[in-house]
Amino acid sequence: MSVTAVPLRPIAKGSLTKLWVGIGLLAVGGVGAAWYTTSAQVAMATPPAAFLATNAKRSDVKTTPSGLQYQVIREGTGPRATAQDVVLVDYDGKLANGETFDASARHGGPATLPVSGLIPGWVEGLQLMNQGSKYRFWIPPELGYGPQGAGDGVIPPNALLVFDVDLQAIMPRQALGGMGGAMGGMGGTPHGEMPPGM
Repeated sequence: MSVTAVPLRPIAKGSLTKLWVGIGLLAVGGVGAAWYTTSAQVAMATPPAAFLATNAKRSDVKTTPSGLQYQVIREGTGPRATAQDVVLVDYDGKLANGETFDASARHGGPATLPVSGLIPGWVEGLQLMNQGSKYRFWIPPELGYGPQGAGDGVIPPNALLVFDVDLQAIMPRQALGGMGGAMGGMGGTPHGEMPPGM
């Protein structure tokens, strides 16, 4: 029996370094991917009260007596919205895991909504804002859709909601004449239902 030895060239020093750098990058990428895919699940598994308690410790977050939390992204200089007004807003609504469930951009742009016809978190939040303001709201379940959820499961029961709201215009309901009642033709929603499109 004879063994034929095939001479192999030794690995060059530069190639060995590249190999270890490649292995290191793969390891870091794997850890990052694992963190990213589980962070959404962890956020959804964290009870809203625990999240809100931690979030309240941030210096840029304010909490109202009802439990609504907000951050001023941009303060406007126009008039302040009231419950009797109709507002023109751009909004982006997300669940605690960062998943967008609704946005005014999905419906062609800013939405016209009656302040008093929305979920309690929106009603309270909009009345904190001046025209031209942009706020982020963290809405606890009791000020959102509560134990029933909404949107045929899009918003699960007892979900914490995160909304970025840009208040572009405020219109007194009386100025809209006969349209001020139902608001159905202007994108408004009855109390307790989803913003437009859900």
